[in-house]
Amino acid sequence: MFDTLSDRLNSVFDRLRGRGALGEQDVRDAMREVRIALLEADVALPVARDFIARVTERAVGQEVLKSVTPGQQVIKIVNDELVTMLGGDDDGAGAATPLNLGVKPPAVVMMVGLQGSGKTTSTAKIAKLLREKEGKKAMMASLDVNRPAAQEQLAVLGEQAEVATLPIVPGQQPVDIAKRALQAAQLQNVDVLLLDTAGRLHVDEALMAEMKAVASVSMPAEVLLVVDSLTGQDAVNVAQSFTDEVPLTGVVLTRMDGDARGGAALSMRAVTGKPIKFAGTGEKLDAIERFHPARVADRILGMGDVVSLVEKAAETIKAEEAEELANRMMKGKFDLNDLRKQLQQMQNMGGLGMLAGMMPGMKKAKAAMAGADMDDRVLVHMDAIIGSMTKKERAHPQLLNAKRKKRVAAGSGRSVQEVNKILKMHQEMGRAMKQIRKMGGLKGLAAMFGGGGIGGATPGGAPGVPGGAPGGMPGLPGGQLPPEMQEFLKKK
Repeated sequence: MFDTLSDRLNSVFDRLRGRGALGEQDVRDAMREVRIALLEADVALPVARDFIARVTERAVGQEVLKSVTPGQQVIKIVNDELVTMLGGDDDGAGAATPLNLGVKPPAVVMMVGLQGSGKTTSTAKIAKLLREKEGKKAMMASLDVNRPAAQEQLAVLGEQAEVATLPIVPGQQPVDIAKRALQAAQLQNVDVLLLDTAGRLHVDEALMAEMKAVASVSMPAEVLLVVDSLTGQDAVNVAQSFTDEVPLTGVVLTRMDGDARGGAALSMRAVTGKPIKFAGTGEKLDAIERFHPARVADRILGMGDVVSLVEKAAETIKAEEAEELANRMMKGKFDLNDLRKQLQQMQNMGGLGMLAGMMPGMKKAKAAMAGADMDDRVLVHMDAIIGSMTKKERAHPQLLNAKRKKRVAAGSGRSVQEVNKILKMHQEMGRAMKQIRKMGGLKGLAAMFGGGGIGGATPGGAPGVPGGAPGGMPGLPGGQLPPEMQEFLKKK
């Protein structure tokens, strides 16, 4: 979503980084370009104006202009203010805002918004997240009696998410459904009751009156406004209309994986005064994440989002399988079945584009991949090639002679050259594992990198990493990796 804005901002910051010293006019010129970038991204004009004013006031101070690295200081200020704009604290803390569920059960979460914004799907996604991640017993109830089959849709989603839904009583009105849902939730010891209210094509008096009546009956702990990111500035206008009429407590942004310019997300907190609590990132029921202002700001500025990447990996990859694979690699038993598992895990984590977007400094690599027509279909093609091999060939890739390669290529609908590329990738990974084994395995490699694991040191004293880092690697001449390992990493 933020790709265009990210590219514009990074081009501005690249010029700042290249300057040894900055004058006040340099900062103001850069901020003018940042302002244009924000406006082109569909950020509301008052929000963009206030943002630039705050950044400029801090950036023209003596601590920046007389700094050893003034360009980096300006980027840090922009990052801090971006976190604040997205809903972080003034001190730069950009953690996700949790739901207020610390009330007498059942805690009622009321979902509001216009028709077509994704309320029903978001209701099921949040219920599933609460059940799986927080161990909450949830129940959903559809109060939408206007849209055909809306209640049946929520019932189907409830089965898929393994969350209970209130039985449908034909002809019952929203307020009565809310009362019945509360009684059922109390009888069944439900922790969280999610009410999916009706929407309209536009904000009108009937919609607001219905929501107020439901709220007076259910006394919700949370009133979440669901808005579609793709509607741009209109999403901000809708949010303003609801804020004036309903006591909102938070916002849910849907379709954050779309190609919108990102202005809605950047403006929403400033317009509503309420935090963005969730972001929908796809069609599947698990495609929703808590909105972390600091992480989103890092993604926009091209700094990556390693924390989210690690969390996604922990959810996707089973610890036992990862440990077994590591042991096999260390023993030199890494075959094409293992490579196939790795490719499938990458697909489960969101594909090449998502992984590249979350890795620091991978913005240009992501662009290069797009330019070379390397998208997630590459993973599918590679999986098809390995799937066209026999069990024996996958376990013993050296059996693949020219005749077998032709058969595999024909079976997968790919070329012999692509088959050769996979085999070469497998060979290079095997050689890399042998080099790591010579260095004492994964523990030895970790020791050379400061012995830290996550949060440990990194070679070269990478900034921002706890623990600092030694300038070289002990035990190796000049602190360098062996030539074979260097060559492998260059290729990657």
